[in-house]
Amino acid sequence: MSGKSQAPAAVGIDLGTTYSCVAVWQQNRVEIIPNDQGNRITPSCVALNETERLIGDAAKNLAAVNPTNTVFDAKRLIGRTFSDPLVQKDLRLWPFKVVSHDNKPMIVVTYKGQERQFAAEQISSMVLFKMKEIAEAFLGSTVKKAVITVPAYFNDSQRRATRDAGIIAGLHVLRIIVEPTAAAIAYGLDKMSRSSSKKNVLVFDLGGGTFDVSLLTMVKRVFEVKSTAGNTHLGGEDFDNRLVDHFVEELKRKHKRDISDNPRSLRRLRTACERAKRNLSFTAHTTIGIDCLCDGFDFHSTITRAKFDELNLDLFEECIVHVDKCLKDAGMDKKSIHEVVLVGGSTRIPKVQQLLEDFFDGKELCKSIHPDEAIAYGAAVQAAILTGQGNHEIRDLILSDVTPLSLGVNVNDDIMSVIVPRNTTIPTKKEKGYTTIKDGQTSVHFSVYEGERPRASDNILLGKFHLSGITPAPRGVAKITDCFEIDADGILKVTSKDRASGNKNGITISHVKSLLSKKEIERMLKESERFRIEDEELRNKFAAKNSLEHYVYRTRAAFMTTKLGLKLPAADAEKIQDGIKSAMEWLDEHQAAEAHVFEKKTKELKSVWDPIIGKSSRVIRRKKWWSIF
Repeated sequence: MSGKSQAPAAVGIDLGTTYSCVAVWQQNRVEIIPNDQGNRITPSCVALNETERLIGDAAKNLAAVNPTNTVFDAKRLIGRTFSDPLVQKDLRLWPFKVVSHDNKPMIVVTYKGQERQFAAEQISSMVLFKMKEIAEAFLGSTVKKAVITVPAYFNDSQRRATRDAGIIAGLHVLRIIVEPTAAAIAYGLDKMSRSSSKKNVLVFDLGGGTFDVSLLTMVKRVFEVKSTAGNTHLGGEDFDNRLVDHFVEELKRKHKRDISDNPRSLRRLRTACERAKRNLSFTAHTTIGIDCLCDGFDFHSTITRAKFDELNLDLFEECIVHVDKCLKDAGMDKKSIHEVVLVGGSTRIPKVQQLLEDFFDGKELCKSIHPDEAIAYGAAVQAAILTGQGNHEIRDLILSDVTPLSLGVNVNDDIMSVIVPRNTTIPTKKEKGYTTIKDGQTSVHFSVYEGERPRASDNILLGKFHLSGITPAPRGVAKITDCFEIDADGILKVTSKDRASGNKNGITISHVKSLLSKKEIERMLKESERFRIEDEELRNKFAAKNSLEHYVYRTRAAFMTTKLGLKLPAADAEKIQDGIKSAMEWLDEHQAAEAHVFEKKTKELKSVWDPIIGKSSRVIRRKKWWSIF
């Protein structure tokens, strides 16, 4: 499609663990934008080497030869601490190195001969920048605004870190929305426009690295989230890991070979396992064949769907546990669900579908929306609404979300006192009363937490503030009211007030607030711009090199194929013949030259060859001598 039409104000980006997708609202419908390879989804993969930075398909295609510098799964690190047990569990699976910097995980790679450290936000920003480039190439204009999706169970830190990644990528992030809600928009626009009845829809979103299940009530253009559940560390990558472990053990048992410490062999095996997993969604068995896996050994094996199901059964069953939890939180039973919508590439797995159908007593699952594209579709609709680009069909869309985790304060003995329970519909306002714990106490220190653990310090600290000026009174007499107010954008305002004196204080906690410091973001923005300039210089270099090679080989082809040499004076023909040979040798010796060197060489050759070839007017028309082909 041509990109000459006026570009919309914003795009929708599904920033996935394994694959990402970008979409745009254009001409009263959503367009899923293909990348430069023609694919509608792009690997969330970044590779750095001695000469360049690769993102997307190019990075994934070279992962086997550059495993320690090819970064994937950045979404599993974003917003987490290095000491997080899930991060520690993943460290043994990744070929790249991750170190701790003030308990923040930093990815270590070697780029242009130097060891560099990148935060997960920076790696994610590179993927987002690639999606931005894909959209700009399609639209023919600059893209500055975006709506980015995150799993429903992402906590505040992970959401803020995702927003930071968008800022580093040069995007104005209009809103962070949750993936099941985005998918529900894609479903709702297709189905609810033809129905006026109320529907309870369960969105089952099992992707490459995260799992969410959300229950929504839909009436025409009103989508209200009732409850959500899930696991931000469960998806296709985990199924791949089980296959990799299975074949590593098979290699040890049957062939007496251990590749557990060989990053390149493991990367090749992982790629083969991912392909096998996909094949098993459509066939009962498949083969894995890897030539020269290690030390010249060719590995070939077979895996059946039954064995794959056995290896991952506990993970599949965990998904159903979260479905049950989601229904209980919403106070609904299975019979109340009108539609079960599948989203995410891993929902193609037959065993997952079977378990889900069995749970809902044989109910047919809805597969009408594209599992890989639905989330980006919904994000694009939301972007159009926020920028006033949409038509009347989407302008009337009303979305009501819920809090994915409980919110509360730390009270005596490190107890988490919940004020806003999880799955509370927002916007909301809730209050809770407290008393002093000491005689004559005149101030109280409040810490605001997010999470489900009974001990406050085990949850996620969102912010702190101090309330002073409390009227002195015996212990338990002074009355303090805590008020938690969340608006439609998820901005939390916490206020504490002493009822006797009227003194109050509070804090506003917003997803807009950056997890990184202003100084860190500025540094990362400068690095991002430097990468952009380096990438542009590299593209210019390749363009100049290709232009020179094209000119040299085209001249040679014209000289040999059309017997151009016979139509020129012997001295001129010999001069061009020798020049072609010399130019080809020069190209072989200067592959790493800069763009200006290739451009200078092209001008030099043209100044010598074009006048000579121009003498033969019988062959050349208007000096476009290559038109003879």
